[in-house]
Amino acid sequence: MDTAIWTEKYRPQKFSEIKGQNEVVKRTEAFVRQKNMPHLLFAGPAGIGKTSLSLVITKQLFKGNWRENFLELNASDERGIDVIRVKVKNFARTRSIGEVPFKIIYLDECDALTKEAQQALRRTMENYTQTCRFILSCNYSSKIIDPIQSRCSVFRFKPLSKQDLFNIIDKIAKNEGLTVDSKAKKALYEISDGDCRRVENILQASAAISKKITETLIYEMASVARPKEVKEVLTFCVKKDFVNAKNELLKTMLEYGLSGLDIIKQIQKEIWALEIDDRKKLEMVKECGEAEFRMVEGSDEFIQLESLLSKFVLINS
Repeated sequence: MDTAIWTEKYRPQKFSEIKGQNEVVKRTEAFVRQKNMPHLLFAGPAGIGKTSLSLVITKQLFKGNWRENFLELNASDERGIDVIRVKVKNFARTRSIGEVPFKIIYLDECDALTKEAQQALRRTMENYTQTCRFILSCNYSSKIIDPIQSRCSVFRFKPLSKQDLFNIIDKIAKNEGLTVDSKAKKALYEISDGDCRRVENILQASAAISKKITETLIYEMASVARPKEVKEVLTFCVKKDFVNAKNELLKTMLEYGLSGLDIIKQIQKEIWALEIDDRKKLEMVKECGEAEFRMVEGSDEFIQLESLLSKFVLINS
């Protein structure tokens, strides 16, 4: 089963179907009505509608001719200067088909482009403005060089709210004949961090097992430990019981197949739910940051996690 199917199936076709980005949608809809627009830069986390909005803009502008007037490239796959000089330039230099006087090039994950490729892109954006508009999508706009940012109208996307995600879940559940209980919805929201694509993929994987979607099934499919299990580890630390804390953590990691980086993010979240002094919470979060940095740099994750738990015990002594 291809878990990208639902993502495409439920991709918005109209501006009204895009959830959680009201201001961005309002402004881009105005461009479509005028049949004119500047270069656009979409910045924000993954799975919140950047690609979907680009496709809606294109389909609303070009109607039946949208495929001939739209080029989509993923810059993380093709990040070199040759892509800009050959593929992009060849598409940009030809005129559009239909009433709209320009084509659209959508560059996804353009923060992965090398600096040289970004410089080449800057010149291409300048030279072919008459026949082409660019929509650049990125997670971090700070990685885009200033000359490109100054040529674009910048739109910042925000993670989807709990209610927006619940509405999407309800729509999918209705269309697919699923029963999703309230605890499962809450679990989906907490796991996804506002990423709609992740919600759809987890739901599709869960629906292959059962039409009745429960909290337990969601956590199993997402390979994420339940908050209560992580909290149990932290409770042992607060009680200064290092051995049980270590055993519970290893058991949880093995049961869900979690890496050190996965579990440390969950630990950091659950620290704030502990009933301890706020100063101790701050010290514990600080230690999480230190342990995560060491893991990213290549340290052994089990040694780092044991060290982290021992520091938690000392903080609460």
